[in-house]
Amino acid sequence: MKTFDAARVEARLDPSAPPDYRGLAARLAVAWARDRPVRVGIGGGQGAGKSTLGRLIEAACAEVDLRAIVIGIDDFYRTRAERRKMAEAIHPLFETRGPPGTHDVEALATALEALPSPGEVALPRFDKGLDDRVEDVRVEGPFDLVVLEGWCVGARADGIRRDTPAINELERERDADGRWRAEVEARLARDYEPLWDRLDELVFLQVPDLDAVRRWRLEQESSIAEARRLDADAVDRFVQFYERITLSMLEETPRRADWTVVLAGDHSVAEVVSRVG
Repeated sequence: MKTFDAARVEARLDPSAPPDYRGLAARLAVAWARDRPVRVGIGGGQGAGKSTLGRLIEAACAEVDLRAIVIGIDDFYRTRAERRKMAEAIHPLFETRGPPGTHDVEALATALEALPSPGEVALPRFDKGLDDRVEDVRVEGPFDLVVLEGWCVGARADGIRRDTPAINELERERDADGRWRAEVEARLARDYEPLWDRLDELVFLQVPDLDAVRRWRLEQESSIAEARRLDADAVDRFVQFYERITLSMLEETPRRADWTVVLAGDHSVAEVVSRVG
């Protein structure tokens, strides 16, 4: 079996990218060239750098003779019209994209199944500024490695019920009876966990805390057109939709993840803990 050197792979990656993320991408690609997983998940809080890492992984995999594709769970958000129907039928909070229930899991499952095989695959694209789907892109399989990245990738249900106490202002004021958080929990267990079970490996980007998520999410807004950009208060409200699952993942996912990437407050990689031989 051909072997590869991570340092040489890293040296060929985008020099403008953070060096620790280049090193991480190279290390993962070299390991995957050896172990040959077919589907890998990357989970972690908003702003953790999943998209940056994904872009570097595609390039690093090319250096180790793997044809890889990274798909984002965010591109599989339901359309704005579909979420409005959910808001009317189930709970008003489902109009806001993000939590389990607001993704087209059927389309995502189809993509995960199809991409390792020959043939054309249509992949959705979601414009966060427009808060809606835009035209699909088409790619040609097969891919040696399919990487799914997203904030909740790998999350597990945590026993949340309608009588589970609220943890933030959003839940206290807009979900006083617990219907929304209980339904999010039910959909996570029913629809999302079976997707995670298809993954051969899980990489978890462990953010320091929720304050870092808010700060890094606000930094991401700088890349969005000013007219559609969220300010600090809006980001804080938005992150509350993700808070419960993010906190649960911080507590329990490192025990299960094949790779836990511990991030420092300055966004650098402080430690990489591998359970892969």
